[in-house]
Amino acid sequence: MHPQELSNPAGAIRWWVYQRERFPILAHGTLIMAFSSSAVCFSSLLSEEQGLPHWPAFAAAFITSFIFFLQLRIADEFKDSEEDEKFQPYRAVPRGLVTLRELGFVFLIGAFIQLSIALWLYPPLVGILLIAWAYLGLMSREFFVREWIRSRPITYLWTHMGIMPLVDLYATATEWMPRGAAVPDGLIWFLVVSFFNGVVIEVGRKIRSTDEEKLGVSTYTKLWGQRGAPLIWFGFLFVTAISASIAGSLIGFGLQTFIVLTILLLVALLVVIKFSLTPSSRSAKHFELMSGIWTLMMYLTLGLGPFLQSIL
Repeated sequence: MHPQELSNPAGAIRWWVYQRERFPILAHGTLIMAFSSSAVCFSSLLSEEQGLPHWPAFAAAFITSFIFFLQLRIADEFKDSEEDEKFQPYRAVPRGLVTLRELGFVFLIGAFIQLSIALWLYPPLVGILLIAWAYLGLMSREFFVREWIRSRPITYLWTHMGIMPLVDLYATATEWMPRGAAVPDGLIWFLVVSFFNGVVIEVGRKIRSTDEEKLGVSTYTKLWGQRGAPLIWFGFLFVTAISASIAGSLIGFGLQTFIVLTILLLVALLVVIKFSLTPSSRSAKHFELMSGIWTLMMYLTLGLGPFLQSIL
């Protein structure tokens, strides 16, 4: 097979390659399923509703959240296109695997599906959807202060993680809004968890060994150093664990949440120590892997675990 056939596969194969490289459906779908189902269950537990929430809430929360995260990836492709063309030409868009126009079309189809689901489940949900879209739009334009915000990595980090609580708010709203309830008391802690967990994932995926660093590619090891970045990542894990334990206590699952996350913190500490001793590309990849495991287990602990306990 000619090399060009691999770099420019036709039809559906192109999109399969794109998702494998930029948005792995299975890996992302698993985490988003845990995230969205946890949001629905947590909302139900806060309101002390009896029985399993209706399936449309789970379906709407998952599909809409999945599309939101896909839209975030597509938005990144647009705002980073110049840098990718210059410093990372091997990526999908610069090498011509897919075009920005095609990705824009996928973005719009996703928005149409989100809108349709909101109208089908409970039309007032459109209000929260519009707020999330507006924030996503501002992120895509880098809040119209591109150079200013890019020169301040920490500000860039927290402003871009602001989308996480909004997506989470929408996911929980698929449960409490259709039954005519107000925002459940204590929901803020679940939104705080989502914010800091987003930071954990973002920092974890941008920790690199020295030999992996590339000109023009921003990483947190460049910003905070080979020793500083892992420690700060661990610090965000710790803050997330505290927030999650408080959220868990509101639904009678605080001790269980604390135990599970403490075990995971010990494992994460080993990841930090290993990278500090042998900062290789292999040990650097463990941060992203651990961030994924942390996310999955945390949301299962805050959602499915306590909900099963409440109905058994």
